[in-house]
Amino acid sequence: MTTILFVHGTGGRKGAYAETFKQMEQSLQKRRPDAKLVPCLWGDPLGAKLNAGGASIPTYEESQGGQELTLEEESVRLWENLYKDPFYEMRLLGLRPLKAQRSVPGQVTPSQQLRSRAESLTANVELQSKLNDLGIGAVFKQACEVITGINSRPFGRLLETTSRPLDGDYAAIARAIVSVSRILCKEQEMYPWLLVDNHLRDEAVDAIQQTLTRNETSRGFLLGWIKSQLTGLALGVSTNKISRKRGAVMDGTYPFAGDILIYQARGKKIREFIRSQIENEQIQPPVVLLAHSLGGIACVDLLIEHDLRDKVKYLVTVGSQAPFFYEIDALHTLSYGELLPKHFPKWLNIYDLRDFLSYIGNCEGIFPGKLTDVPVDNRQPFPEAHGAYWANEQTWDEIEKVLP
Repeated sequence: MTTILFVHGTGGRKGAYAETFKQMEQSLQKRRPDAKLVPCLWGDPLGAKLNAGGASIPTYEESQGGQELTLEEESVRLWENLYKDPFYEMRLLGLRPLKAQRSVPGQVTPSQQLRSRAESLTANVELQSKLNDLGIGAVFKQACEVITGINSRPFGRLLETTSRPLDGDYAAIARAIVSVSRILCKEQEMYPWLLVDNHLRDEAVDAIQQTLTRNETSRGFLLGWIKSQLTGLALGVSTNKISRKRGAVMDGTYPFAGDILIYQARGKKIREFIRSQIENEQIQPPVVLLAHSLGGIACVDLLIEHDLRDKVKYLVTVGSQAPFFYEIDALHTLSYGELLPKHFPKWLNIYDLRDFLSYIGNCEGIFPGKLTDVPVDNRQPFPEAHGAYWANEQTWDEIEKVLP
């Protein structure tokens, strides 16, 4: 099975990355269902962050920077997303780095425990009775199959990335099951009061979660980095409001410029993160590195620095600045005038003329004969063109051609 490791670009964080990843999976499934798309999300652990809480930004707190939601608002925002996509929280959890699941005699691995407890849910008589009383008992088994069944990719990702403690995984599964139960009830023209009563909805979550955890863990368990996805502020701010909303604007914009600065200053940590994912025992060759924007620069640097031919068979860069960085002598691992090493894999570079952050490399003075440049038309103006590759069938046509 071909493994495609998706390395994002500047500003990539869990919320937006999860939605992009979902759409990419759907496009890939139509073309190559035998290929596996795996996330490589370096932005949250290693990207730019305000380590001093925005202290360097004038009037940061006064201009609505770093605002935190109340517990009630956190819950409302989370359920707003779950009502649209029951897998929302599970998808975010599934973006964690892959975890080795080494077996120890007499002990179950975290993934084995998670799978076993999820599979035992529908056999629990007490839980079934409780859900019958709450009005979703008739669809409970079907909901479990949707969320944790063999065809559930988000559940498969949980199993690959989970580690103890498992409370966050149990909570996400419980909320997902209740969310899809609501959908199934409506489809079958059943209207239990739980659909409009948040207290009954939360009772159902508690009942499922307590069955999974076998203790009294509260449904309120919400991972900090998931909370951060719910606090993002819309940036529809006109110019004359910038000064009094500077903190809010900075919250939404600093990761983009900040990540570029972080990479130039401490890019080795990002490259080592990508390398660790490539070398994870769960990643089976042949591997295709699919890298967008700054992620392409990091992957080019990494593949120059290390011989990874035993796993990586192809590099695909999309909307990347790697050729430009080479021309201005800004690559970390290759000075201008030096040749790509012999161990560097085959390279496809996709660009859009309307994307002013995309560059070409198969030309004199850059990397002649060492890569293939392919233009696509995203039919979007800049800057939207830079992020529109994954919605373009041309992009996937070109990627499909090079997949092992």
